[in-house]
Amino acid sequence: MSRRWRGAALLALATTACAGDGDATDTTTAPAVTPVTTVSPVTTPVTTAPVPSTVTAVSSTPVTTTAAPVATPDPAVDPVVAVEQVATAEAPVGIAVRPGDAGLYVIEQGGRITRDSTPVLDISDLTEHNGEQGLLGLAFHPTEPYAYVNYTDSNGDTVVAEYPLADDASFSADVARPLFTVDQPYRNHNGGDLQFGPDGLLYVGMGDGGSGGDPERRSMDTDTLLGKLLRVDARADPATPAIWAIGLRNPWRFAFDAPTGDLWIADVGQGAHEEIDRVAFADSEGANFGWSAFEGDAPFNVDVEVPDESRLVAPVHTYPHDDGCSVSGGAVYRGAAIPALAGWYVYGDYCSGTLWALDAVGGRNVVLAEGVGPITSVRPGPDAELYVTLHDGDVLTVTAGV
Repeated sequence: MSRRWRGAALLALATTACAGDGDATDTTTAPAVTPVTTVSPVTTPVTTAPVPSTVTAVSSTPVTTTAAPVATPDPAVDPVVAVEQVATAEAPVGIAVRPGDAGLYVIEQGGRITRDSTPVLDISDLTEHNGEQGLLGLAFHPTEPYAYVNYTDSNGDTVVAEYPLADDASFSADVARPLFTVDQPYRNHNGGDLQFGPDGLLYVGMGDGGSGGDPERRSMDTDTLLGKLLRVDARADPATPAIWAIGLRNPWRFAFDAPTGDLWIADVGQGAHEEIDRVAFADSEGANFGWSAFEGDAPFNVDVEVPDESRLVAPVHTYPHDDGCSVSGGAVYRGAAIPALAGWYVYGDYCSGTLWALDAVGGRNVVLAEGVGPITSVRPGPDAELYVTLHDGDVLTVTAGV
């Protein structure tokens, strides 16, 4: 059935990707640095800076993205969509796709993963839905029968773990293999997303450690894994993460666009701006997304030392807190049901419940729907159509509108 819109105004919510944090931070003039929209080819990875002894580089073969024609937004047409409820879950924060599997895997923050509403993993004894903490991410290995989850443990620290998959799609919880843990100094800004990249390696989004305003200036500090995009060879033993990109606050859903390899990140803002980042995969190693020298494209912390100004990547889009307060990514539409949406990046906001489509090349940002609810993710499903998870329990699919 078609979705009946809620009112756009939401009361204060314990969002899983909160902005603001109620902190008082210095937002006066930042260092004289002008972000750029592209980054130069990498000659020195970020991880060549001093890092903890547990952080090592990951070697891989450079990826060549497809040369086939890729659908891009039609400059003469704005997409029109509807949303329909297809499932319900307990505090869903995302979905994941297993290659070759038509099932819809839903991530519940309390610790369960369901496939077509049937539980296939329950780690509620290892994690707890507590504010921004809980089970936050799921990804499936592209070629092998393994799943990977990202959750906060009883101490509030990040755990990334591997689970073998049984023939019936259930997770073999008794033989789970923790890949690595990351200490979390505060209870918020855990990031939590997992995605396999075009190179077949696992990428992990890490928030800046929490509190508000990046108080310990971690996001650009390459001595810590916080505020970073990490990369790890998930099947290696040990599977040790390496810093891939820096300058993130709370990346609440990132995605690789399969036809292009482009990396898209929805990074939750502090008190004024939400941002969408995009960078070509070939330029993503060593990229600096700017936090906390910048919030969006506005100067923020004046004392942050930018390691290499040439690697700054400016947002492709920002929006003020008049329009929402906590961005939720996000994927480029590559389905078949809505031709007018092809090539648009679709994302939402937890607080306002607005669903948008962004044409980064044409500079258009179109409202698709308002008052949808507390959006926690926008993701492609096994049919390549987009699904929207709402923290109050609904899982929606995006369909063609009239």
